[in-house]
Parts: sequence; C-alpha cells; structure tokens
Amino acid sequence: MPSTNPIVLVLLVVLGIFVLVGAFIAVNFLGIWVRAWISGASVSFSNLIGMRLRGIPPSLVVNQRITAIRAGLGVTTAQLETHYLSGGNIEAVVRALIAADKAGIPLDFNRCCAIDLATLGSGKTVFEAVRTSVNPRVIDCPNPASGLSAIAGVAKDGIGVNAKARVTVRTNLDRFVGGATEETIVARVGEGIVATIGAADSYKQVLEYPDQISKTVLAKGLDSGTAFEILSIDIADVSIGDNIGAKLQAEQADADKRVAQARAEVRRAAAVALEQEMRASVQEMRAKVVQAEAEVPLAIAEAFRSGNLGLMDYYKMKNIQADTTMRTSIAGEEKPQEPTV
Repeated sequence: MPSTNPIVLVLLVVLGIFVLVGAFIAVNFLGIWVRAWISGASVSFSNLIGMRLRGIPPSLVVNQRITAIRAGLGVTTAQLETHYLSGGNIEAVVRALIAADKAGIPLDFNRCCAIDLATLGSGKTVFEAVRTSVNPRVIDCPNPASGLSAIAGVAKDGIGVNAKARVTVRTNLDRFVGGATEETIVARVGEGIVATIGAADSYKQVLEYPDQISKTVLAKGLDSGTAFEILSIDIADVSIGDNIGAKLQAEQADADKRVAQARAEVRRAAAVALEQEMRASVQEMRAKVVQAEAEVPLAIAEAFRSGNLGLMDYYKMKNIQADTTMRTSIAGEEKPQEPTV
C-alpha cells in the first residue's frame, strides 16, 4: 500500500468530525431553526445548542416564542429560558400574556412570571388568574366543601336567620402576588352577613329587605388586601332558623330552677339536721326528767327516816295523786306517770 501522509489523515479525521457534528446539528436542530426562521422568530444554532447543554428543551422554548411573536409580543428566548430554569411554566405564561393583551389588561412579562411562580403547587395557573380577571367568577358563601349549607345569624329579637350568598369576584393582578385567597373572601363575607343580621331589630326586616345584607356587606370593602376585586354580593337564599332567644331563655330558666332546687335542698338538709338535733335534745331532757323522777322515792324515804314525812301525810299524797289521775282520765288527757316509792 502506498504510504499516506499523516497531515492528510489528520485533515480527514477533522473533516469527518465536522461532518458528524454538522449531521448531528442538522438532525436535531435544523427543523426547529427552519420553523423559527419561517415564523419570524429566528434563533441561532449556537443558542439552540446552548439550550440543549443547559437541559432546556429547545422545541418547547422555540414553539412558545413563535406563539408570542405571532401574537405581537416581544418575548425573547433568554426570558423564556430564565423562567423555565426557575421552575415556571412558560406555556402558561405565554398564554396568559396573549389573553391579557387581547383583553387590554396591562400585564408585563416579569409580573406574569411572578404570578406563575406564586401559583406553583396551588393547583392554579397564571392563565386562570388572567381568565378570571377577564371573566369574573362566582364564589359560594359558605363554601360547600366546608359542609355548611347556610350562614346562621341571630336578629335582636332572638330569631335565627340562615342566609346563603354568591360573591362575584374578579382577579386583581396587581395584588395577586401576596394577596389573600378565596378563603379570606368567604370568611369576610360570612362575618359581614352575621353582623348585618345581628344588627337587625327583627328577623322580619331581614326577610323583607334581603338586599340590605348585600349592600351593607359590600360597603365594608372586604376585598382589601386580597387577590380579588368583589363586583357584587347577591343573597341567594334566606330562611328562618331556630328561635335562639327562646331557647336560651328556656335553658336559663332550667338553670335557675336547678340552682333554686339545689338551694332548697341545702335548706331542707339544714332543717333535717336541726330536727335531728331537737329530737336529741328532747331525748336528753326526757332522760333528765326520768332521772329526776327516779330521785323522788329516794327523797320520800329520806323524809320518812328524818321524820319530816309521816304515814298519814304519805297516804294523803297518794290520795291526791289518785284523784289527779282519775280527773285526767275523765278529761281524756295523757295519764301522768306516777313516781314509784
């Protein structure tokens, strides 16, 4: 074989590498580059290669830039790449920018990206926020997911009133990042409904003028600091609840009755204790009487011995006792107990 010049071999190897690289670029990026060039959103091959090296899908970025350019938005590939590397959804951002531009809503790329990043993990998207800003949505108050069917309030006459409201809101893009969510709107509206019902003198006023609830609540500016702007508050349903006042009075009366019963029981127990003490005292006095009566025969015997009492005097005393016993028996009185001698 004829000897080959080393320089020629090196040149052939280099040429082969260039051919392989060119073939690789043509296979992977030629279609994307042509599509971008035809659409007026041209991207250089070096930029496409840099996207691939940075782990960014070139077709996704180019397609979204083409969509933005065709919609008249000046979005660059660098902006889309930065937002993609930040974890954002560039497809949702481009759709939101187009929707805001068509609706005449001022929304720049940076704010749109901030809203998109703020909604990550919340189940919402920046496109939904823009769409809600264009087409207002209705929020039920109370939220059916809470398990409540109505908001309960009590008028001054003690009658409960159940109300259900529907709140029409529109997204406020200026306060969407950092603003309170729908739960705050529902809580504030519910609080306003309860306060308005509680300020009514009678439940009849609430039933007769249910629009006063919505007017009063709407005038409170409940959308302050939230990501929404309240357009209207409509009372969907008003119904009569329980007579809370009568129920509370009945419970108070029952409690007072129990307190009175407890106090009466204390007095009864004290009376029973006093009665027992008096019975013991009576028994004690009777014992003293019996003891004193037991000493009478001893005294009579002592009188006999000392000569202070004669036999005739004793018989006279016995006659008097017998006469007294007879008179007592005739009168129907209790026969007195005679002391035994």
